[in-house]
Amino acid sequence: MGSSVNVALPAIGGEFAMDAVSLSWVATSYLLTATMFLLPFGRAADIYGRRKIFTWGVVVYTVSSALSAASTSGWTLIAFRFAQGVGGAMIFGTAVAILTSVYSVGERGKALGINVSAVYLGLSLGPFLGGLLTQRFGWRSIFLVNVFLGTVTIIYTLRGLKGEWAEAKGERLDVVGSMIFGLALALVMYGFSLLPTEAGACLILTGLAGLLVFTIWESSVDSPVLNVNLLRSNATFTFSNLAALINYSATYAVSFLLSLYLQYVKGMTPETTGLILVSQPAVQATLSPFAGKLSDQLEPGLVASTGMAVTVVGLILLTFISEGTTVKYILASLILLGISFALFSSPNTNAVMGSVEKKFYGVASAILGTMRLIGQMLSMGIAMLIFTIYIGRTQITPQEYPMFLTSVKTSFTIFATLCVGGVFASLARRKIRKHGNLTQ
Repeated sequence: MGSSVNVALPAIGGEFAMDAVSLSWVATSYLLTATMFLLPFGRAADIYGRRKIFTWGVVVYTVSSALSAASTSGWTLIAFRFAQGVGGAMIFGTAVAILTSVYSVGERGKALGINVSAVYLGLSLGPFLGGLLTQRFGWRSIFLVNVFLGTVTIIYTLRGLKGEWAEAKGERLDVVGSMIFGLALALVMYGFSLLPTEAGACLILTGLAGLLVFTIWESSVDSPVLNVNLLRSNATFTFSNLAALINYSATYAVSFLLSLYLQYVKGMTPETTGLILVSQPAVQATLSPFAGKLSDQLEPGLVASTGMAVTVVGLILLTFISEGTTVKYILASLILLGISFALFSSPNTNAVMGSVEKKFYGVASAILGTMRLIGQMLSMGIAMLIFTIYIGRTQITPQEYPMFLTSVKTSFTIFATLCVGGVFASLARRKIRKHGNLTQ
């Protein structure tokens, strides 16, 4: 869904006459609600059952996909994407926790590697199938295919996923804290879209103040939605999540920017664009199981840090992009990023989940997912801000191509700089492997 929509954005923008900033909200609206609800649903899964929350998440996701396909305007599509994000939060907040619940320490990295591989196999197919469907049947067909896939997933889950996991059963869900958290994130993200205006800066500051209030509130309640002590007393958990936040902040908008670049500047079709963009997630899908297995044998933090360092190199290559850049150069950069993502993702996940007790698996999975989604939001927010500064709220036309290219190069420069900081955050975590066992 995520990668295929990026390829379809020019077609959506053409039908609904949407500018670059509005188009970015088609992707960002989903991320925003997924981020707002991920932590509460992760906690709810620990209390009420991970299988139950996961199953309902697939139902919500499927229904909202059908509604998205029926959209009559850009803003109705964005609204239904918001609803789709709620379903996504229910899925993302439970899937990794379920896997971690049923696999032992010695097999966990391999299992998580297979999971990451499955995720990126989906991302691999997304650009190609999204481009193919958009070109042959229109962008709405992307959402209709997801209705079919969602229905199959619901049937498969009900029949094949047996048992239930709710180690925090009987505890209370912190509704007030969940509301403060969601509102604060919404203010920050909407503020990003309004920058560089004063209103945007005020909303961001208000949202950051809300996150501070959330932290104070969570420290004072008996059954918090976020156990602040996990971050205060567990350096491995904290720095692994920080590394994930930085990594996704620096990389998520890459496919968004390259999709626009290849279709607008290079004049390629959605189908061809998808074939090029598929190279990065395809490499990651292939290598992730091996990287996950490697993190069972070596220090996970070291493997992840190596991946982050390789990401810096891949992003630096993209800062030299121009109107005359060859497809081979783009492919080489994407393949290098695919290798780096494989080395980072599953080992970093293994480090996070291996540093907490079983009763915190749902919350730990949700916090990691929240870091990922906040990072993706920030990545899109940075791209939106750069677009606003350089080309404003106008449609991308040939007259705007020079400034569009400047926006893309500036974004990649910022992302590469972020990732350098991410390498240090990744290296700062404690070793979690001692004599072959995971330790706190």
